[in-house]
Amino acid sequence: MNQIEKTRHSLAHIMAYAVRELFPSTQFGIGPVIENGFYYDLDFRKKNIAPDNLPEIEKRMRELLKKNIAFKHKKISKTEARKLFEKQPYKLELIAEIKEKQVGIYQSGSFTDLCRGPHVKSTKEINPDAFKLVKIAGAYWRGSEKNPMLTRIYGVAFETKKELQNYLTLQEEAEKRDHRVLGEKLDLFIIDKDVGKGLPLWLPKGYLVRHLIEEYMYKLEQENGYLHVLTPHLAKEDLYKTSGHLAHYKEDMYAAIKIEQEKYYLRPMNCPHHHVIYKHRIRSYKELPLRLAEFGTVYRYERSGVLSGLIRTRGFTQNDAHIYTTPEQLEQEIVAVLKMIKKVYRDFHITDYWLRLSLPDLKEKYDDRKNRKMWEEGKMVLRKALKKLNLKFVEAIGEATFYGPKIGIQAKDIYGREDTIATVQVDYYSAPRFNLSYIAKDGKEKPVIVIHRAIIGSFERFFAFLLEKTAGAFPVWLAPVQVAIIPIGLAHKKYAEEIVKALTAKSIRAELSQGDATVSKRIREAELQKIPYLLVVGDKEVKTKSVNVRQRRKGGREMIKLKQFIETIKEEIEKKKS
Repeated sequence: MNQIEKTRHSLAHIMAYAVRELFPSTQFGIGPVIENGFYYDLDFRKKNIAPDNLPEIEKRMRELLKKNIAFKHKKISKTEARKLFEKQPYKLELIAEIKEKQVGIYQSGSFTDLCRGPHVKSTKEINPDAFKLVKIAGAYWRGSEKNPMLTRIYGVAFETKKELQNYLTLQEEAEKRDHRVLGEKLDLFIIDKDVGKGLPLWLPKGYLVRHLIEEYMYKLEQENGYLHVLTPHLAKEDLYKTSGHLAHYKEDMYAAIKIEQEKYYLRPMNCPHHHVIYKHRIRSYKELPLRLAEFGTVYRYERSGVLSGLIRTRGFTQNDAHIYTTPEQLEQEIVAVLKMIKKVYRDFHITDYWLRLSLPDLKEKYDDRKNRKMWEEGKMVLRKALKKLNLKFVEAIGEATFYGPKIGIQAKDIYGREDTIATVQVDYYSAPRFNLSYIAKDGKEKPVIVIHRAIIGSFERFFAFLLEKTAGAFPVWLAPVQVAIIPIGLAHKKYAEEIVKALTAKSIRAELSQGDATVSKRIREAELQKIPYLLVVGDKEVKTKSVNVRQRRKGGREMIKLKQFIETIKEEIEKKKS
């Protein structure tokens, strides 16, 4: 641990110390270091604490920091530890799992915690003006919903007050871009408690944007030789036994549904259905590569604590495809997918992403000779394809899926957290399980290789990413309303309606802004809705068949002929300008 991490770790202990003094009956979970700060999981024993309590805890922490409290490390026997923490059940559970005969503790003043360290030597090393407690959240003990729900208090900490202030300012700006906030303000989607957590409802404007993204992907996939299919949202138990999902993924699947004495599952992935389509008849090498694509909805049992707007949901639709290929075709198909990814991200003006090659830890799993050989082949092909296109990437050991190594397209969200937007995976695992084969040139039956590919991942997550990246100001081609027409008075309404009709005839999404509000208020409302173009219509515009154009972000006005405006915006839409 570097110095700032030691500081953050020590502040987690000081926070627990302050909590114990203010709320003596508290039981303590764990308090690790995280990016930019720390947290501590606490059981307040039926007492409800709220964000209003954070300043009080902060104040007590600063009082403790001024006392120059030393952090003293000590090793004690597990028997001593159990006695020391006899009234702390969460600590006792941790002690029981420690394999060593002795456990580490840290004493800070009158507060003692179970901990390996390291910590600062004393609180005089901690800047009392460079930390802040920022939020409270619920968290199941050890991440399992079978365990009690604890209160998690988050804090951030830096070396200087200026660094803290800069961070808080950035966070404040990020909160304005939060897709959950924008989704409500711009009337794009909602999540309703009566429908259920993690199950978004798309509103007309939001679905329109999503549909445009779907149309874009459908056309691109058709141009690149993909065949689109449609498969059911559930399947019998046997399918997921064959696919390996019940063996490797059951905890993330919903419970079985009994239909006529047979078990069915909501699908967590689309691949088993596509494999069934592939093998419904004998395939020849002449048909390969076969690229099957689907905008397939899947369902995964995400725990309440990790659900987050459209980023992490319980039901979502993947831009999914499976490519069935021979070994000779594998590399060129991976290269083709990577080229498609480059084009898509260029068209959506996404430049701040990078690639991660996720590999298995062959020392821990997949260590029989046959599997090791397959994994090595998959790894080499992915690496070779990345290098062929001169793409920079990092490698991550132990992060592969159970059926193969993968390339992840990574990006950071508005809060600086890394997330995977899309994936490309090589799968040698499914062919023998599903008997996926083809008749080769020599007349022999050979196993096919499967590429799993989701260029924009799920439409929900990609939509959220775009919404935050643009702060809701979608490029013109994606904007739900591209042009708002604002007549100054009733005398100008007829011409405004003619403009709407002319724009609509050219497939430009236009909206007439009317009502009793003043022109300035209607302009302001249209700006808040992030509409790219506002056309203000008055006497001059009616007389000259022109429009007074106000462009988003640029401000000011420009009077031009309606025909010229239509030509300009059509070009902008067709070229997908930002």
